[in-house]
Amino acid sequence: MSDKLMLLDTASLYFRAFYGIPDKVKAADGTSVNATRGLLDIIAKLVSLYDPSHIVACWDDDWRPQWRVDLIPSYKTHRVVEVVSTGPDVEEVPDPLEAQLPLIREALTTLGIPIIGAAEHEADDVIGTLATRATGPIDIVTGDRDLFQLVDDDRGIRVVYTARGMSNLEIVTDETVVAKYGVLPSQYADFATMRGDTSDGLPGVAGVGEKTAATLLKAHGDLDGIRAAAAAGEGMSTGVRAKIAAASDYLDVAPTVVEVARDLDIEAPTVPTRPLDPAMADAARDLAARWNLGSSMDRAIAALSD
Repeated sequence: MSDKLMLLDTASLYFRAFYGIPDKVKAADGTSVNATRGLLDIIAKLVSLYDPSHIVACWDDDWRPQWRVDLIPSYKTHRVVEVVSTGPDVEEVPDPLEAQLPLIREALTTLGIPIIGAAEHEADDVIGTLATRATGPIDIVTGDRDLFQLVDDDRGIRVVYTARGMSNLEIVTDETVVAKYGVLPSQYADFATMRGDTSDGLPGVAGVGEKTAATLLKAHGDLDGIRAAAAAGEGMSTGVRAKIAAASDYLDVAPTVVEVARDLDIEAPTVPTRPLDPAMADAARDLAARWNLGSSMDRAIAALSD
């Protein structure tokens, strides 16, 4: 088995499981378990396909950090159902999924998969930090394009992209990012800053789409280079310079919001996740019996025991 770290964008995966698995099977007390069962099946498939030795479930301790909101107030606003003054705002999560989150955490822990989050930071920031510090090959599993900024062929960092479904996984490398967007992964955060992202409430630079953003980055290297060229009146049309100038306030703060953190005070676990200890496998089976997790847990146990 190779020495490979797999970083799970856990919320991305359990949301996918919740919406992808019919809510037909329940626990004895009537609790929905579709997201939990679906996540276990996803993990079993990922382990079987990509053979990681270490797996980390990266967690959103704060899905909408206040420091990001302070910079761009529209950040993820459309997903807020309750503003909380003393902690993270409440995200729009279906009640049957919300009720499963403690069980998901218990299932992951029972299987020996560490859950790592960081106060006032998102799972993306945890992933960015662990990927930066790791020395071996890394697979980042996510449906979020923002994490393309971490792809690095030289360091063996790639994204297993789930946006098209678990039956149509896409391996994202340097070549993939260049082919899709015309920019290098190291330029992707600046590209996303200019393009904007309605799903995250990022307005982008008005009138600058993907094609123009990619052209500007190819010509000027990064956002600082683009802004310097625009200020000097060089290397772009008058119209594009005007658009960059009009977005000056946004461009002052947006890169901090879009770039994932890479220096959080967390450490990657050193103990391999596999092979699963037999005692832990027994505990996982007991958990499955109590919560009707059935063959999904069996498949996860089998994959992790291999």
